[in-house]
Amino acid sequence: MDMIVRPRRLRKDQTIRRMVRETRVHQSSLIYPMFVMDGNKIEEEIPAMPGQYRYSVDRMAYGLEQLTKAGVSQVMLFGIPEKKDEMGSQAYDPDGIVQRALREAKRRFPDLYYITDVCMCEYTSHGHCGLLHGDRVDNDSTLGQLAKISLSHVEAGADMVAPSDMMDGRVRAIRTFLDEKGYLDTPILSYAVKYASAFYGPFRDAAGSAPSSGDRKGYQMDYHNRREGLKEAALDLQEGADILMVKPALSYLDVLSDVKRETCVPVAAYSVSGEYSMVKAAAKAGFVDEDSIICEMAVSTYRAGADIYLTYFAKELAGFIQEGRIG
Repeated sequence: MDMIVRPRRLRKDQTIRRMVRETRVHQSSLIYPMFVMDGNKIEEEIPAMPGQYRYSVDRMAYGLEQLTKAGVSQVMLFGIPEKKDEMGSQAYDPDGIVQRALREAKRRFPDLYYITDVCMCEYTSHGHCGLLHGDRVDNDSTLGQLAKISLSHVEAGADMVAPSDMMDGRVRAIRTFLDEKGYLDTPILSYAVKYASAFYGPFRDAAGSAPSSGDRKGYQMDYHNRREGLKEAALDLQEGADILMVKPALSYLDVLSDVKRETCVPVAAYSVSGEYSMVKAAAKAGFVDEDSIICEMAVSTYRAGADIYLTYFAKELAGFIQEGRIG
């Protein structure tokens, strides 16, 4: 048969397949989400997320050590306070759970890079991401609170802050406040394109952050909308975001690709708790090969445009990269 072009030539063996890969995955792009909580001697597995744990500050060193051994150098902290109130005041308390965790983590593992989730849902008694005015989440009065939370995190040692609340104008409020206080070099990773998703279910169990009434569809995005993601991304860039995030990852690869194509900053994707738990459940039932699914999900996200990947499988992926299974 007279064929000049044979694409299979570049698939002949592992060496050439790796040489011509279009999508590259590296440990330096991985961020591991970690839950820290008030209390002592706590290291408890999260029922909805097998293999993931909530740590008290005195036990979090074990989780951080595992990260360093795996070759993951970035961690995002989520705090679970013992006390909650209408104002979410523990979120910006200098002695709050995230603030104490940061100081201890910086002391024990100074070479790790610490990012903090900036939101109010874990800290408010009503479970919403902002202050309530009656039954409505009040956007503008929430902005000052988010700025205070961000400052308290940076003062405690955060290298980067990541607002996840989806209030209009939050990036500008945080950027302005941090700059006024002298933290001009602290980057903001904005949850710019965050959808109201059923994939968050296990996280809300892990963090105790489900709203006590109503839902978050009034501020998180409608999953029917694609172009609106570009609008949100553009607004956050105008307000000073340094990195943009799309959340969740797997069901929003089209949106991720749009944001990557239309912007000129690094783009992150968050493979959320529901994605993690579905893999774990399917693997336990024997329906899928867990390691292969983890790799395929990650590569699909990078292929769609992610420069940074937040995932509960960060340690496993770092190992697969070292082994040459992906990379």
